[in-house]
Formats: sequence, C-alpha cells, structure tokens
Amino acid sequence: MASAPRMARASSAAQAVAQFASDVCTGLIQPGQKELPSKYLYDETGTALFDVICLLPEYGLSRAGKRLLERHSAEIVSRAGGPLVVAELGSGSGQKTRWLLEAVARRQRVNYYPIDISSSALWRCQQELAHMEMVSIVGFESAYLEGLEEVATRRRDGERLLVLFLGSTIGNFDRPAGDEFLREVRARLREGDILLLATDLEKPVAALKQAYDDPAGVTAAFNKNLLARINRELEADFDLAHFEHEVRWDESERRIEMHLRSTAWQRVTIRKADLRFYIREGETIWTESSHKYNPEEVVRMGERTGYRCDAQWIDAEWPFAQSLFFAV
Repeated sequence: MASAPRMARASSAAQAVAQFASDVCTGLIQPGQKELPSKYLYDETGTALFDVICLLPEYGLSRAGKRLLERHSAEIVSRAGGPLVVAELGSGSGQKTRWLLEAVARRQRVNYYPIDISSSALWRCQQELAHMEMVSIVGFESAYLEGLEEVATRRRDGERLLVLFLGSTIGNFDRPAGDEFLREVRARLREGDILLLATDLEKPVAALKQAYDDPAGVTAAFNKNLLARINRELEADFDLAHFEHEVRWDESERRIEMHLRSTAWQRVTIRKADLRFYIREGETIWTESSHKYNPEEVVRMGERTGYRCDAQWIDAEWPFAQSLFFAV
C-alpha cells in the first residue's frame, strides 16, 4: 500500500500572510491598471469553486486535459523512460494525474510530489491519490519553483524527474514571463529530465468568453471570492455588492482577461497591508490572464527555453495540447 500522505511546508503561515499582503499592496497601488495575482484565487473556497467550473459544459479545458492523459499516459511514461520521480506544479485535486501515476506505478514504485500554494488543494490531492498502490505522496505547500528545487534535491542517483505542469497554467503568464518561468524550471532540472506541459489552444472568441463567463455565474463567484479572501485574511472592507465580473478578449495578445469592475466610487481599507486606497466607478482590478497558443508556437517556446519536444498530443473536441519536453 502507499505510505500515509505527508505535508512539507516551505513557509510559515505568518510568512504566507505577509507575502499575500505585500503582493496585494503592490498590485493595487501601482499606477494605471490595478492588478491582483491570479494564484491567490485558489484558497479553499476558490479551489472548490474552480472544481465546479471544471464540470460546466462551457468550460471544456479540464475535460480535454483529462481525455488526453487517459488516452496517452502509457505512451507518455514509455517515452519518459525511467526510473522516474514525479513532481506536479499546481496539483489541484490531483484527479487528472491519476492516469499518469498508474502508468508509472505499473513499472516501478513512485514518489509523487504535488506542489501547490493551496493547503486545501493539497489535502484533497492526497485524499484522492493516497490509496494508490506503489505510490508515495509528499505534498509541498509552496511556490512552484521553491517546491521544485526541494524535490530535485530528494532524487536518487539515476532517477529522472518528470515535472507535470497541467491545466494550461502557463497561460496565466504573459508570453515573455512564461518563457522566463520555463527557463527557471529548466535551471532546476538535469539534462534528460522531462516536462509535460499543457497549453490551451486558440479557438473561437465566443466560445472562450462563455467559458470564462458562464451563464450560471460560477466563474463570477470564483473571481469575486478573491476580494472576499482579502476581506477575511487581510481584514479588508471590499463591498462585493459593488463589483461585477468582467471578461475581455485581447486580440493582439491572444488572451482572455478576467477583471472585477467597480460599480461605484469606493474607499477601501486593507488593515493587514496598512493600505487605504480609492477605486473609481467603472475602474477595474485585473485578476487573471489566460493566453492561448497554436501547436507550433508551443514547440518553439520549449526550444528557446532549454527543451526538445519529443511528442505532442492534441484534443480534437476542445483544442488543447499536452507536449512532452526533454531538458537539453
């Protein structure tokens, strides 16, 4: 049987709150467009709401990723070689990872390291996967690169590191920042290590807008929960009744943007950030970007950041790609 799930904390709760407050303050006082980092959307409530979003008929991204893994996990693991240690950046609930872990476990006992800033997501991931035969799980509640660096030090001689970056999270980065992030990942790998990168592909704008602004209002609740989280954890006084969820498509950048638009002039206090600021009627807070790609662009992105693309699989129902890269 798998060993009992464990949790490694890379930072204390106090440090996490201090970093949260600092990031919120930086994003809200910068000149021009106010912003909040999208990673903070995923507290316990946000993670639960996102799980619901993944079930909505308008949001085909998660189902596409799962279909590809269900169909191609055996080939992915065969191409990766081994023996393998598996690390996942942003594991979420871990449901989509089961097929890959099962494919690895048919060949060897495997250590799996989910890395996520959400403690509730890590707990659900471990509950989901803890009873898998031949799989030992140690979760890291930390930022991606910090957790990956720790995982890399734990591998034994001769083991390859298979890094999973699923869910098209790379799309939350601006393209230059995405390149830089992949270079940072590569700097923590050895030649011959593997990265499985998921990317959402270009599709009609109407379908994209509906996916991020569903008629049931779940995505709107997910977006507004970020302000509710700031109220809870940083002692702020955002009035959620005076904010609306807004989705935009930026044609030049090929990205969906999520914003929170203020419907009134407001003064907001965030006590734990020692911040008081004003937001005008009609002004927005930008909370998330989701860049869309074409398949050839994904291959080039890997090549210029230190990888060689060994294979790429594309879902036909909802254009979405899983690309297998080897560190060179």
